[in-house]
Amino acid sequence: MLTSSQRQLLRVISECGPLSRTEMAQLLGFSKAAMSGLARDLIDLGVLHETETVYGPGRPSVRLDLSPECAFFIGVSLLEEPAPMVLSDLTGKIIARRSMPLSRDPAVIADAVAQALPELLANHPDAADRLSGIGIALSGFVDETQARCVQSTLLNWQDVPLARIVSDRCGVETFIENDAKAVAVSEKLFGTARDISNFSVVTLGDGIGCAHFIDGKLYRGNHGGAGEIAHCTIEPGGSPCRCGKRGCLDTIASMKAVGEMARAEGLTCTSLSELEAQASVGNAAAIRILHRAASALGLAIANLIQMNDPGLILITHVEGSFDGLFGTVLKQAVETNVLPRYAGQTPIRFKRVDSDIWARGAASIAAHQFLIGPHSS
Repeated sequence: MLTSSQRQLLRVISECGPLSRTEMAQLLGFSKAAMSGLARDLIDLGVLHETETVYGPGRPSVRLDLSPECAFFIGVSLLEEPAPMVLSDLTGKIIARRSMPLSRDPAVIADAVAQALPELLANHPDAADRLSGIGIALSGFVDETQARCVQSTLLNWQDVPLARIVSDRCGVETFIENDAKAVAVSEKLFGTARDISNFSVVTLGDGIGCAHFIDGKLYRGNHGGAGEIAHCTIEPGGSPCRCGKRGCLDTIASMKAVGEMARAEGLTCTSLSELEAQASVGNAAAIRILHRAASALGLAIANLIQMNDPGLILITHVEGSFDGLFGTVLKQAVETNVLPRYAGQTPIRFKRVDSDIWARGAASIAAHQFLIGPHSS
């Protein structure tokens, strides 16, 4: 078990990258003697290792970085069938993949994870010895301890202690998290937002997810529901949503909604890239669909900017390039709907991701707990 001071040090290196002992002492406010002792203990534990020597005024210094193979994590996504599982190291690198049948029964899920674990670890004996946690990503609300699913419409769950059920079955500490929040943690630990304290992630796929980091910490809200822009009402009295409301953003701007609108217009192309191709040659229906979806998402993001004033909006997607009509209209809608003082102030980046996004995010939840400690997000 790591001490609070050791976790502080790991958190700084995770956020800043390799640092010398002097740099770490300055950032943490520790004495050089105390820092040397902390660093030595973590090197002995195999958590840190020495990297390059930096030359400058005075004595050369050696930078320390996290040892990728000091801890390993399992990530499970309950968002697709079959459910993907990954094994990752402390830097977020995926070193093995498997899948398991998806179920709505928590006990069946726990059994499936336990049965798949040996296969996932079979060719990685070091990982088996240093397995430090399991993370599970799902669609729904999760409590602040990352142990209990408060509600999931997709899984038809209400107040399910999934983390305990899986942990008891597998003998490995387990944490669960909302899918978009898991992606945000992954981006903070290992990705685009590593050095940004205030940012929002919008995940754009069959559904729309959103999560926020504020002052370097994942913001959950009082009931775990912070970031649910998918179910903000964009068109009062609009199409019915699976949440029970009408006119939610999810019914207009998600890729599932875009596909449904295309089919309703009699189009055979339903993906964003196909609709972009049709729009580029003047197909009025494709243009209309892309305008409607992008304008709605841009409006929601504009409201998000005015509420949180983030340093970055990161939109993750599995579609092709966002250089076409959809991306252009989205940015125009953001600029049109924010206060003039905010116009152009918040970078909006599009990041194409692969199918590992959810399982990688789940593994990052367990890595986050290892680095920072329970309930520090």
